Amino acid sequence: MAPQHLTHFVVVGAGAAGLMTARELARAGKRVTILEARDRCGGRIYPLPTQEFGYPAEGGAEFVHGAAPVTRALMREAGLSLSPIQGTDWSVHRGAFSPDESPTPHEGRFYRALAEVKVDLPIAEFLETNFADRQYDELRRSIMRTVEGYDAADPRVASTLALRHEWMAPDDGEHGRIAKGYGALVEHLSSECRKLGAALHLGAAVAAIDETGGQITVGRRDGATFEADAAILTVPLPLLSKIVLPSAAHERVAATAHIGFGNVIKILLCFATKWWADHGGRDLVDLSFLLSDAMVPTWWTQHPDEYPVLTGWLAGPKADSVSSLSETELINMGLASLAEIFDLPSDGIRRHLVASRAVNWGNDPFARGAYSYATPKTREAQSLLRKSNDDAILFSGEALYAGPDMGTVEAALAPSACGMSRHLRKLQQCADPGRSWDRDRAARFDPSRIFGRAHEINIFAQLVLFTASAQPPNRVNRSSCPRFYLRATTTWFSTGAASPSSSIKVRNALATSLSRAARPRSSISAT
Repeated sequence: MAPQHLTHFVVVGAGAAGLMTARELARAGKRVTILEARDRCGGRIYPLPTQEFGYPAEGGAEFVHGAAPVTRALMREAGLSLSPIQGTDWSVHRGAFSPDESPTPHEGRFYRALAEVKVDLPIAEFLETNFADRQYDELRRSIMRTVEGYDAADPRVASTLALRHEWMAPDDGEHGRIAKGYGALVEHLSSECRKLGAALHLGAAVAAIDETGGQITVGRRDGATFEADAAILTVPLPLLSKIVLPSAAHERVAATAHIGFGNVIKILLCFATKWWADHGGRDLVDLSFLLSDAMVPTWWTQHPDEYPVLTGWLAGPKADSVSSLSETELINMGLASLAEIFDLPSDGIRRHLVASRAVNWGNDPFARGAYSYATPKTREAQSLLRKSNDDAILFSGEALYAGPDMGTVEAALAPSACGMSRHLRKLQQCADPGRSWDRDRAARFDPSRIFGRAHEINIFAQLVLFTASAQPPNRVNRSSCPRFYLRATTTWFSTGAASPSSSIKVRNALATSLSRAARPRSSISAT
């Protein structure tokens, strides 16, 4: 059993989730050691050198979606501003360009059928059951493109109820990019950790964690070891199974098989000029997102900034199908896709190219993919991972987020945000030995004092309760703790007979944003 008074924590991973967790523990007066396998912080937040593209281009998470209260609170702390997404979205189908404005056929019927689902099933099965006729071909194509492109998910296993939760959540905020990039947010968090005394070790890949006599020992691949009272693992899902753990924790990790984890390939191409702006007599000066049927189907610009950069996005099963290609081959594939879209020779486009990068997150040894998504069994798996079972090994990260946007940077930050130092201090006041859990005091915690407004946050209670309570977590009635959801959403859909207020094409366009961390959420998550 873990000790009742935990003073020293090892946080495994220095992505958004790890840094946020470490900062809140350090703020609460805990001793914190952060072990990061990479030679940098940020995880799937991956800022590229400014000299390559002329600005802090994002190889990973790029967009801020919806309300994202924790992300925006951190931005205010760091003095960072949001650059709203502007411009016109275009679609290209069989060589024909058109503004991406017309609604997808049969949307109303689709959302009515979606609202009637009672038992979860994969979205592909839902479409096959309800929309198999040829008249629904365009609808199925649009839905599948959204699920694969935005959620980086396999429609054969992606949860219909989770997608409904995501699609029908209110859109409470402006979408955009952090003006100085997500790297500035990571720098703020890592600087805060250092100021608070947290020890940060880079190049420190963890191989095993053991628990003996109420203490844990964390072993690195290079043989170095660290002892502490508890460990919090914030690494991407595929890496959890690579760490040797005690049997109880290992059994919980086995539940991750029921949480989807998709791949993303992001291709950044910098040209000498914005050659596409007036190509073929079309006015594409304010081009924002471009959706197509090409191999790399989704592209976006940096508009309203004038950087001559096109970013390509390939996600989900399609990204898996080309995961063996080299970076050069992926860049060539991106150029070929642009040539197909604009009906130009590839060599002609290549002549304008001055810099290029292709980031295949599936081949990254410290990520093995981009971000998570829900299957019909994911909520059960998340619940199992959240339980501490009185051991000293805990889990955090975007994959455990139960709100509508798994996979975003917000989803990585939110579980740790519930451990805001003020909340943690309140709970610690109740942690005197022999004193019962002060449910009234916990219930009076008001998140609006932190975020400026009340938000629904799915509280990752195991971290707060485990660190603050003198009682073992399983003796605390979790229903006595306030539960909220942090929503970082992208669109609002009506479930009534009226047409949805935002059509699915909007999600197709935003499918490129990785602050799904990236689903693109480009917000590729950043744990």
